[in-house]
Amino acid sequence: MPASAETSAAGAWQWREPSVLLIEDDPGDALLVEELVADSTLKMRLRWVRSMTEAREVLRREAPDCVLLDLHLPDAHGLEAVSMVHSLADQVAVVVLTGMAEDETGLAALTEGAQDYLVKGRVEPELFGRAVRYAIQRKEAEQAAVALRASQMHARENARLERGLLPRPLLHGTGMEIVARYRPGRAQALLGGDFYDIVQSPDGTVHAVIGDVSGHGPDEAALGVALRIAWRTLVLSGVTGPEQLRRLEEILVAERARTEVFATLTSLILPPGAPCARMVRAGHPGLLLRTDDGDVRWVEVGGGPALGVVPGLANWPVRELPLPPGAALVLFTDGLFEGYVGRGRERLGEEGLLRLAREVARLDPEAFVDGLIHRAEDLAEEQGGLADDVAVLHLRWNARRENENKAGDESSA
Repeated sequence: MPASAETSAAGAWQWREPSVLLIEDDPGDALLVEELVADSTLKMRLRWVRSMTEAREVLRREAPDCVLLDLHLPDAHGLEAVSMVHSLADQVAVVVLTGMAEDETGLAALTEGAQDYLVKGRVEPELFGRAVRYAIQRKEAEQAAVALRASQMHARENARLERGLLPRPLLHGTGMEIVARYRPGRAQALLGGDFYDIVQSPDGTVHAVIGDVSGHGPDEAALGVALRIAWRTLVLSGVTGPEQLRRLEEILVAERARTEVFATLTSLILPPGAPCARMVRAGHPGLLLRTDDGDVRWVEVGGGPALGVVPGLANWPVRELPLPPGAALVLFTDGLFEGYVGRGRERLGEEGLLRLAREVARLDPEAFVDGLIHRAEDLAEEQGGLADDVAVLHLRWNARRENENKAGDESSA
C-alpha cells in the first residue's frame, strides 16, 4: 500500500478502538500478545479466554471486531478451531496464531476463512497492529461484497417478478390508445401485489383490469400474478361480470398465504363505439374521467366488497359508466394517492389526486400519466417518496382511427 494511502487508512482508524478476543491457553503466549497490544500504535480493547468453551460464552453475548485464535486449544485443535469460531460469529475477523514451523497451517487457515495469520515470536508491535486492522477491514469488505451479491440477486428476483406483473396488452391494433405504468414502491424490496392487464376480443371489445393484493412481499406479488393470469384466461373464455369475480375470489382464497389477505380490483369492458363502459368493482378506488375539453372528474361506480373479505357471499353488480366522445378513463391503485404530503401525516387523498390531475389535464396521455405520478412522488419526497406500489392505466378510444377502421371494413365489403 502506498504511504499516503496507508496514512489515510490509519487516520480513518484514529477514532476507533476495536475490541479483540484472544483465545489462547498458554499464559506465556497470552502475555506476549498483551505486550504487543500495549506497544502497538493501534489502541484496542483486549479480552483473553483460555478455551473454545470460554470463547463460546463470550461470543454468544457479544461480537468483537477480531478474534486472535491459537490453533492448539484443549477443546479445539487446528482448522477445527477456525470453523468453530465462524459457526459462533461469522461476522468477526479471525487472525490465527501459529508456531514458527506452521506456515502451511496458517495458509490453510486462510482457505478456511481466516483473514490473516501471525507467527508467534516473529511479530513486531507495528506489524501486529496493522495485521489486526487489515483483518477487520478485509472482513468488512467481504461482508459488504456478500451483501452486494445478495442485493443483486434480490434485484434480479424482483425484476423477474416485475416482468410477470407487467403484461403485454393483447390487442389487435384497432383504435384503443393505452398508456400503462407500473412503479414499485420505495421498499423495492419486496414487490406488492398491484397488477393490471388488457385484452381485446375478436369483435374489438377491450377488456381491462386493475387490482391490488393487500400487503407487500413475494407471496402477495405471486398472488397478483396469479389473479392477472386467471383474469386473462377468463376473458378469453368469455367469462365476464360477477361470475368472473366469483372465480377470481375462489383462486385468491385457494392461493393466499394468510386468511386476512384480500384483493381489490376494477374490471371493465369497452365495446368499440359504445357510449358507455361496463364495469364491476370489488372494493377498488374510483377512477378519473378525462374529457376532450380538458376537464377531469373523479368517478365512483357502485360495486361490492374486496375479493376474499366474505368468500362466497359477496355480490358485484355490473354498472354502466357513460363516456362522452373522446373521453378517457384513468384507473389506478391506491398507492398513487395514499402517499404523505410534506413532513406531516397528511395524505394526498382523492381530492388531492384530482387536483393534481387537473393541473396536467391538457397534456397528451403519456405526459398526463407520467406527470400525475411524478407530482405525487414530489409531494411525498420529504418522507422518502411513495411507499406503496403504483399501477396506472389510461384508456381512450381514438375516434379518428376507429372511423378509419370502419371505413376500411365497409370498402372491403
